[in-house]
Amino acid sequence: MQNLVLQIMSQYGYIGIMFLIAIENIFPPIPSEVILTFGGFMTTYTSLHVIGVIISATFGSLIGAIFLYGIGSYLSPERLGKLLDGKLGKILNLRKEDMMNACEWFNQKGKSTVLFCRCIPIIRSLISIPAGMAEMQMSVFLLFTTIGSLIWNTALVCLGAALGASWEKIIEKTGVLSQIILMLLLFGITFIAMRIVKKKLCLMEENKSIRKK
Repeated sequence: MQNLVLQIMSQYGYIGIMFLIAIENIFPPIPSEVILTFGGFMTTYTSLHVIGVIISATFGSLIGAIFLYGIGSYLSPERLGKLLDGKLGKILNLRKEDMMNACEWFNQKGKSTVLFCRCIPIIRSLISIPAGMAEMQMSVFLLFTTIGSLIWNTALVCLGAALGASWEKIIEKTGVLSQIILMLLLFGITFIAMRIVKKKLCLMEENKSIRKK
């Protein structure tokens, strides 16, 4: 995978970087750390410039983010509300009101959430989906996505340019960070799932007690 990424960047330059970052936003397993740090390194021996790499990477980030935002918009609160009013809601023990409250919270806190999460590996891509689901204003979403992406892209591209041929050292550091974040995400998902199951079991016990009475 890494060799293919480097080959595309070497052959297509700015366009290749923009394309790869857009794909990386949609499919997080493609590492932006490799694209951005190697892009920074390329500025030391090719005609590419740091600012050009940052701009092309940021455009790629926006393309990928808009695509995921569109998916989130398709999964609108209304559509999810209908699903939760049916069997799915009973199985997950979730109500339409719970989902609406979550969307309302995102609308209130979403600006800072999008900005902050754009600087975190893995989460930086996925945050666009709940933004679309909560119907966050597109102009606001694009503004904070651009700012967050610029911070992330600038940091890694400049580090790659500064370290030169030693750019792969950055990947080792960010790779460890990504693994930690992934473990925390899995822990969080497991914890939430256990809470839902526990709540459902408690409700079943309560229903049994009521029937006995």
